[in-house]
Amino acid sequence: MITLADPIAHARRCFGDRIAVIDGERVMDYAELGERCDRLAAGLVTLGVRPGDRVALLSANGHRYLEAFTALPASGVVLVPLNTRLAANELAHIVQHSGARVLITDRDPGELASLVDHVIVIPDEYEQLVGAALPQAADTGGTSVSPEDVAAIFYTGGTTGLPKGVMLTHGNLVANAFNKIIACSLSEDDVFLAAPAMFHVAGIAPLTGLTWLGGRTITTPMFDAAVCLDLIAEHRVTFFLPVPTMLASLVAEQRSRPRDVSSLRLLGHAGSPIAAELIRQAHEVFPDSELAQFYGATETSSVVTRLRHEQSTLGSDLAGSCGQPAVGVAVRTVRPDGADCDPGEVGEVLARSNAVTIGYWDDAAATADALRDGWYRTGDLGYLNERNYLFVVDRAKDMIVSGGENVYSVEVEDALYRHPAVAEAAVFGVPDATWGEAVHAMVVPHPGTTVTGEELRTHCRQSIAGYKVPKVIEISTEPLPKSGPGKILKRVLRDRYLGH
Repeated sequence: MITLADPIAHARRCFGDRIAVIDGERVMDYAELGERCDRLAAGLVTLGVRPGDRVALLSANGHRYLEAFTALPASGVVLVPLNTRLAANELAHIVQHSGARVLITDRDPGELASLVDHVIVIPDEYEQLVGAALPQAADTGGTSVSPEDVAAIFYTGGTTGLPKGVMLTHGNLVANAFNKIIACSLSEDDVFLAAPAMFHVAGIAPLTGLTWLGGRTITTPMFDAAVCLDLIAEHRVTFFLPVPTMLASLVAEQRSRPRDVSSLRLLGHAGSPIAAELIRQAHEVFPDSELAQFYGATETSSVVTRLRHEQSTLGSDLAGSCGQPAVGVAVRTVRPDGADCDPGEVGEVLARSNAVTIGYWDDAAATADALRDGWYRTGDLGYLNERNYLFVVDRAKDMIVSGGENVYSVEVEDALYRHPAVAEAAVFGVPDATWGEAVHAMVVPHPGTTVTGEELRTHCRQSIAGYKVPKVIEISTEPLPKSGPGKILKRVLRDRYLGH
């Protein structure tokens, strides 16, 4: 039975001398990566860590993150990635809720140190542990783990309340690796830029398939548009998966200071809906790259649908689609009573695959609510057309009902993004005595540009119905609040407006 122990074992045997990861000046082949994974697992054994125990990881991207993601599940330990953007009390909740015994971190652990048995600080204590351990003491041969075992618990970003621990098994992540290899046409020649946060499943999951193939990963501690473009040019990166807010920054930076990005064959994006105008701009700035959209969730181990050659859909009946179900995934849209929607009818999006979570850690009620008859309820609203292309129109909680009319925030945001001054936009509903809810928008202009709310309202009226035009558009000079994966936190904006 295949588990997460197999990709690194395969890579060591088949192409041990091939470069696995480049982290700044650190270059490591698969033979060394595999040995360091063995040593890390063995070092944790000396601290009393046993299969099934949870180990939390609070760190920026880097080769050590890849080592932990590879070594811990392979030895039967459950990895708990921590969102580096969370507040101290939120991190404490996750550490306590997961029952993590060890914390590996690249920063001052603060009060988290009192919640675990051991703290391993990167780089010094981590390197001491890896250097002192005997690799043969680690059991990374895959014999002690099974596909049904939990490999990692990814806590959701908390955009709707307290984070929930999404349990992903070895089988889930292996299935997603195969799905991603096919969906992205990955090969041994691919060079992947790991800039999106690795604590998010979409940031780390691609590396499983890449390891299996013997591809190369370039890491950077965090996303920075200028740094990423420099790395793409220097290392001839072929594959990059930013979220739309990152893609917008890349477009602006490449326009300002062009680099040679001709190696970039696939520029995908995931994590949140994207405006058509941004797709057009990205194709203009990265003309040699195929644009692709990937839709998924933490609960699905990442990929659910994929839309390849997205630039070719602009102006067609597929504009705005996030694609067809990936190989190995089934998708439905259903009415509130559970009946399947007709083509073109908006309903809740459901997904089923071997990559779907088995549930939430220590939360039977949330598990029962999210998983029904083998299907995961995404909480997204969307429709399927006659060819099974999915169009996600909104989060169920983000749909605005104004004067009895449904307003999908994505559609309004798309209209705003068509204005050349708009760098970031978020649309959400606020209480209104007359209409029930009113459409409200927050906009951040591009540096060096100015625009007023009334100008943007006039602009929106040219492309969307009057009832969809925001009643108020606030202009902000500060970036909009985002989750760790880069999603704009509409709940935070809504709470600010309401004074919560």
